[in-house]
Amino acid sequence: MEIPPVWQTAIRILIFFLIAYIVHRLGRPMSSRLLKLGRFRPRRERPSPEREKTVQNLVASTITVLAFIGAFLASLVQFVDLDTLFWVVGLFSAAFGLGARPQISDFLSGVGFLFEDTFSVGEKVEIMGMEGVIERLNLRTTYMRAPTGELYTIPNGEIRVVRNFSRGRFSTVDIKVKVPTEYLSQTLSLLETLGMDAVSLLPNLIEPWQVLSETGAVGQHTELTLMARARFGKAADMRPRLLTLVHENLSEAGITLAD
Repeated sequence: MEIPPVWQTAIRILIFFLIAYIVHRLGRPMSSRLLKLGRFRPRRERPSPEREKTVQNLVASTITVLAFIGAFLASLVQFVDLDTLFWVVGLFSAAFGLGARPQISDFLSGVGFLFEDTFSVGEKVEIMGMEGVIERLNLRTTYMRAPTGELYTIPNGEIRVVRNFSRGRFSTVDIKVKVPTEYLSQTLSLLETLGMDAVSLLPNLIEPWQVLSETGAVGQHTELTLMARARFGKAADMRPRLLTLVHENLSEAGITLAD
């Protein structure tokens, strides 16, 4: 029994989208194999595991988009000839470009993230005033987990400014000490000398600290701020060590800290 032409067309279209679905399912393994080629590069030029995971997600989503676009175009060929198809695709692209401008912007931004390496999976960032850790991203959307557990779903086209905490060169450590004003000159001299020595005493301290007076007020007591730079991510560990070092040296010099 011969299959009616309508059903033949429907079966072909079903096969096109079935192939696209199979390609979609194979997209992640295919992208993983492509990234393994990077292992032949010199070790110093290899991307980090986070970068590899990010690129894998973007490449897999690109394969999926291209597969379904191909299935859609192949389905159109079943109804119109190629010359007409070019006109239809042109008109459709113009209409789609106007009606789906946000989605196109999302995809183009996703492609930009693929090459610019703005952030990677696992990095802590701030996007649109929201902080969190990047969990996953594709060509259209970035998924960010907030410290309180919520999952932010952010269209890539909305991302303009990214604050990446995971790529800082240093962390700032500020401590405050309040000393009697009569010992201010002695305290400044001691802190400046101690700041030079602290670089060798505290391995995570990058450079000598700066001694500042944020208020500029002078009374019975003067509050001083020690602004130091620690190695990235070591600020919390450095703060008690700095406090201990400063307190011990001021106590040895007979300078009592005020409450």
